[in-house]
Amino acid sequence: MLTPTEITRDLVLVGGGHAHALVLRMLAMNPVPGARLTLVSPASHTPYSGMLPGLVAGHYRFEDTHIDLARLCQWAGVRFLRDAVTALDPARRELHFAERPPLGYDLLSLDIGSQPTLDVVPGACEHAVPVKPVAEFWQRWQAGLAAHGGQRIAVVGGGAGGLELALAMAHALAGSGATLVLYCGGELLPGYHRAARAAARDAISRLGVTLEEGARVAEVHAGELSLEDGRRERFDSLYWCTAAAAAPWVRASGLAVDERGFLAVDDTLRSVDDGRIFGAGDIATQVNHPRPKAGVYAVRQGPVLARNLRASLTGVALREHRPQQRFLSLLSLGEQRATADRGPLSATGHWVWRWKDRIDRSFMRRFSELPRMQAGREDTVPAQAPCGGCGAKVGGDPLAEALAALRADFPDHCLPAGGAAEDAAALPQAGGTLLQSLDTLRALVDDPWLMGRIAAQHALNDLYASGARPRAALAALTLPFAAASVQARDLRQVLAGALAAFAEADCVLLGGHSLQGPEWQLGFAVTGEVATKDPLRKRGAQAGDALLLTRPLGVGVLFAAHMQLAADGRDIDRALALLGASQAAALDAAVAGGAHAATDVTGFGLAGHLCEMLCDELGATLDLAALPVLPGAEVAIAAGLRSTAAPANLAAWGARVLGAGDPVRQQLLFDPQTAGGLLLALPPAGVPEARRVLEAAKLGAAVIGECVAAEPGMIRLADAS
Repeated sequence: MLTPTEITRDLVLVGGGHAHALVLRMLAMNPVPGARLTLVSPASHTPYSGMLPGLVAGHYRFEDTHIDLARLCQWAGVRFLRDAVTALDPARRELHFAERPPLGYDLLSLDIGSQPTLDVVPGACEHAVPVKPVAEFWQRWQAGLAAHGGQRIAVVGGGAGGLELALAMAHALAGSGATLVLYCGGELLPGYHRAARAAARDAISRLGVTLEEGARVAEVHAGELSLEDGRRERFDSLYWCTAAAAAPWVRASGLAVDERGFLAVDDTLRSVDDGRIFGAGDIATQVNHPRPKAGVYAVRQGPVLARNLRASLTGVALREHRPQQRFLSLLSLGEQRATADRGPLSATGHWVWRWKDRIDRSFMRRFSELPRMQAGREDTVPAQAPCGGCGAKVGGDPLAEALAALRADFPDHCLPAGGAAEDAAALPQAGGTLLQSLDTLRALVDDPWLMGRIAAQHALNDLYASGARPRAALAALTLPFAAASVQARDLRQVLAGALAAFAEADCVLLGGHSLQGPEWQLGFAVTGEVATKDPLRKRGAQAGDALLLTRPLGVGVLFAAHMQLAADGRDIDRALALLGASQAAALDAAVAGGAHAATDVTGFGLAGHLCEMLCDELGATLDLAALPVLPGAEVAIAAGLRSTAAPANLAAWGARVLGAGDPVRQQLLFDPQTAGGLLLALPPAGVPEARRVLEAAKLGAAVIGECVAAEPGMIRLADAS
């Protein structure tokens, strides 16, 4: 019997920098048995810094210049947690976050880059847009691009980054009437060859940028810079690109850092005082060989970091890294021209830009053109196949222990204080009719906290669709085979995610049952108290009722595309944010609108669940154009991708869909949904009030059709020819 290798250790990579992107690729090609890799990053895409000026200038698309971490992790078999670390506790080997519980690790690597030093200049934090983190800068630059016409735009920073940014902005805003001013505290491009500086000045002049050297900013006010020489300079928009600073939580961890707060590492890239922590890229300083903060060093560190992380996991000797003294610097000059600088040599021209473009695109192809992985390479034959039945129960009682540990965070919605888990739990007192439902899921994503939240919302939707407010829940969890310490970490994460959802719904998690198995499965039995005179039912709709859908379609095909490395990580991000959100307001909307019937759209797809609602008593018309759809879902369907459940849904319900229309949108009718929207059958007069309630809660409110007396049991497409 073949089973996946038991997980015994957690290697956690924090940050999606250049070095970590290379580490992921290299370790995926030759994984370490028993080691689970997790990448933590606040965004699904990480920028390649060398191409950022070209992106701002308009020479590249977003996709050309960013590594899709969600896709890379899916390919590599690496857990991807979209979140930002707020603290590190080396003694407990834990990472802390704003919302989720601490994440434990056995081995840790940091590659989180750096950020401009805004806090040393009064007012800069309040009035300047920092260039790092790049993701935030890019969003703000795009949002303000149309408004920059005619503005006076100030860029602070006379190094390579500030120069490239100012020239790229000037190229992008050519003809808009905008004025660009570059402020340098000293001279332009300190340390560069005089020919490179001359080429930069020529580009500044050609693109109409005003250069202010020796203009150090002393203070920033709303719309005004105060310089150290007493001058006051007006601006409409201010971008900050000065010397790099470290994230404050690195110093606060107690680990050794350099004078600027960057993690101090030895020549193996390991922390000088904690052998379980490594660092690379801008966030780390190699104490024996300090170098400027530049992406080229991170790229060179990547292979050494990958080897040493593997060595730490397998108990072999680490390799030392000696960074180069000089490196080739290729600076973009706004237009498709660049200057090359290395020691006493320099060259400038369009050919240099084409050279740089080839180098940059070659690097990015490592992450866009991923090799085909060999199936089953991580399978092993265990000495004894894992037991089934109660022999698969997780050892000890970590479920009860995890719930007890989480009680401090969820005192009113967790295992009652003072009581160990009993064989049966008392429900909170109720004065009305109780309803129960049970839902289980295979893991849709590998982030246990997020999956716990989604699974809880998925289960609660059954209660909302039935007109009930949640009261209590029980968990039924299957954890992948792993060491006890790893399972304890995972349980805490998944239960905390679920409790975050249950606490929002004022639902108490009373306990549950946990087993070991080949993969994650999450289920919750939920109990609710009917909030209306009678429960809402699937059937009860009337001819003339409007059909209101509270969530976009496309979950099934979007995540099928993700599994096949064909989805954009940004689309996955948007979908996951939606699936983890509560639909409690849909119950309020159903009550406010006087709903006659309701159901939640899940595994059978919209067509299947609507047919259940209609039974053989009513028909329905649907407006395909009115269907709300998740970004990326239609692209995936048009590419021929489908969820594995879609063909069965089509076979079961396809004959009941009459007429023709957009073939892509027709396929969406049979796409299975996880934590899908509620479908409400409302009298037309109740639709405005229901929509008001939903929109106030920032939920979707799309009227997609109506119930009709004709053609019972059938769905006719309203836009059919």
